[in-house]
Amino acid sequence: MTRKYKKRRGKSSFLPALKEETRRFIFSILSFVIAIFFLLAYANQAGIVGESIRNIFNKFFGVGYFLFPAFLVGAGIVFLSIKRTHIAAATFLGGLLFLTSGLALISTFNSEAGGIVGAILSSPFVALFDTFATKVILIALLFVSLLILFDATPTKIISSLSELANWLKNLVSRKQESLDSDEYEEDEDGEEGEYDDEEYDEEDEIEAQDESEGETTHKEDAEKRTAPFAQTLSQTKENILSFVQATSKEYTPPPLSLFETDKGKPDVGDIKANANIIKRTLQHFGINVEMDEVSIGPSITRYALKPAQGVKLSRIIGLQNDLSLALAAHPLRIEAPIPGRSLVGIEIPNNKKTIVGLGSLLKSPEIKKTSAPLAFPIGRSITGNPIVGNLNKMPHLLIAGATGAGKSVSLHTIITSLLHRNAPTNLRIIMVDPKRVELTLYNNIPHLLTPVITDPKKAILALKWAGKEMDRRYDVLEAESVRDIASYHKNVVEPAYAEQAQNKRGTSAAEQEQEQEVNPLPETMPYIVVIIDELADIMNLYPRELESAIVRIAQMARAVGIHLILSTQRPQVNIITGLIKANIPTRIALQVASQTDSRTILDMGGAEKLLGSGDLLYLSSEMSKPVRLQSAYIGESEIKKITKFLAKQNKDGKFDVDVHINSPKKDVLFEANLEENLEDKEGTEEDELYEDAREIVIQSKKASTTYLQRKLRIGYARAASIMDMLEERDVVGPAEGSKQREVLISAGEETDYDDENESI
Repeated sequence: MTRKYKKRRGKSSFLPALKEETRRFIFSILSFVIAIFFLLAYANQAGIVGESIRNIFNKFFGVGYFLFPAFLVGAGIVFLSIKRTHIAAATFLGGLLFLTSGLALISTFNSEAGGIVGAILSSPFVALFDTFATKVILIALLFVSLLILFDATPTKIISSLSELANWLKNLVSRKQESLDSDEYEEDEDGEEGEYDDEEYDEEDEIEAQDESEGETTHKEDAEKRTAPFAQTLSQTKENILSFVQATSKEYTPPPLSLFETDKGKPDVGDIKANANIIKRTLQHFGINVEMDEVSIGPSITRYALKPAQGVKLSRIIGLQNDLSLALAAHPLRIEAPIPGRSLVGIEIPNNKKTIVGLGSLLKSPEIKKTSAPLAFPIGRSITGNPIVGNLNKMPHLLIAGATGAGKSVSLHTIITSLLHRNAPTNLRIIMVDPKRVELTLYNNIPHLLTPVITDPKKAILALKWAGKEMDRRYDVLEAESVRDIASYHKNVVEPAYAEQAQNKRGTSAAEQEQEQEVNPLPETMPYIVVIIDELADIMNLYPRELESAIVRIAQMARAVGIHLILSTQRPQVNIITGLIKANIPTRIALQVASQTDSRTILDMGGAEKLLGSGDLLYLSSEMSKPVRLQSAYIGESEIKKITKFLAKQNKDGKFDVDVHINSPKKDVLFEANLEENLEDKEGTEEDELYEDAREIVIQSKKASTTYLQRKLRIGYARAASIMDMLEERDVVGPAEGSKQREVLISAGEETDYDDENESI
């Protein structure tokens, strides 16, 4: 009897003493709390315990991680609202069926997405029923699990799902109406509005473009994009620069329908087999590793692994060729470690690449959510995510790679992205193209300060003009006591235009013109981007002049909105000098021939193992190691459509505003100044160099072109020209093959040419 009594007392506990309704409420609260904990753990907001749970669940269940909080929310609803007997058993059975069928279903779409458990659950079904039939069966089981869990008929569940969809739809529509009303109020207050759809449609007559699709895309782009220069600088919603607003409204950016999207899907082969080969190969050399995640990119697949404790990374790196042989993959690259993670990455080329379209990157949330005017997509990462660069933060960019590696295409993607985001009132460009075939496609766009420069001499003068414009802008900023052009537009230009807008009320046009003459409005400063396609061609002719001009702009021009984009296919130390590298920390390296060239660009190897065709390494001042990306591809036909679209908008020269190149007729005068300065430059520099060269030759008794080139630090062409002048004036004798020329006079002697000049 005593035993029976004790047994009954043992069955009595805290929960049975509570009411049924109270117990349901407790279980419901616990279910919701655990579901919230799962979500916080995934967002890395649940401490060490949450991080451990997330890592374990990700490994075993993959994307099915989210099935657990979904089931817990459903269980909480069941405990709270549904009254039936044996509720715990029914909830457990329904939940178990929901989780297993859900994990197996996820794995049928992607073998890695359901984790280890999902792969185990789906394998028997796929082996017996094939993939399609397995999906049908698992969807049916998933639906049955919901019926068991909620104790409802199919009609009731479908009705509930329909009500949920309608509720979400109404919520979205109310949010959209709220946004529309806000935009309408902004238009009424004189703030920036939408682009004119009718004007937009008139411009949408591009060949090889569907008209109806173009109109829709144009309208969507016009509603989302803003072009006024003052707003993009201050990054505020209000825009009170009436002139800039008016000109920007007339400008229509190239629609996204002109840009191609991604083409094809990557073929990565057998992922599990490759992972096993990597593991077995390393084990054969005495290195134990644990395989981790696999990241599939557009052109490569990265297998992450975690070495055992005590294994030196140098041992894994030293087995690069052995891994390449075992996997039959070349070139293979090892990233040890992956930045920010305690893993080693093995990067293997895909059997088939995905062509990354620029249109897909421009449509991505990463580029749309940034309001920076000089932001542009660089490419897709190994995980497939778009990577966005901001020229204003860089603040200059160096691109280098071998011929055919995709250097020019990468440059085109940057240019077209900037054109897509900026009106001519916001961005002005100087393009230098010594090759004459790459950038001349942009000759008719309204953003150019001058037609594309193809003469290396004019390129030097263009850089010198940019330096003078930089000094002039600094004078303006100093006079207004502001730090940069963003602060200048926010604190000087915007208040001036706001005051003008108030004074316009109740005044006649004549009075407004008179007021404008007495108190002129402060100037607006657009960004100026100088793009040089081939640095080596100019550096070989004018090394000192080019280096000094680039270094001066790179050191000082960021605050006044002047930026450089330099490109070369010869990454050599005499082209990319130490001074240039020190002042341009942001660099893009495409495939190069040797590790030496890679070190010249990035100060480390790696670029020699790239695949070409836009495969690149991106290094910025914010990174300790470069990131591997796949650049977007843009074809010549796309560029022609974009330039044709932009040229149509500037037929009447409405965007030819004065940007202070000394005259409103800026393009014509700029070219004239280049020609005039060029003549002066040639005359003065040759005389000065001649006297220096004459003194060097007489003192050293050595006369050769290479000797002058080394002593004066000038190019070969200029040294040869000076040597010809010395020969004409009887300072040195004629050339005698490979021998040095004879010096005909001694120190203190004069030639007949010098005597004639003195008599004159």
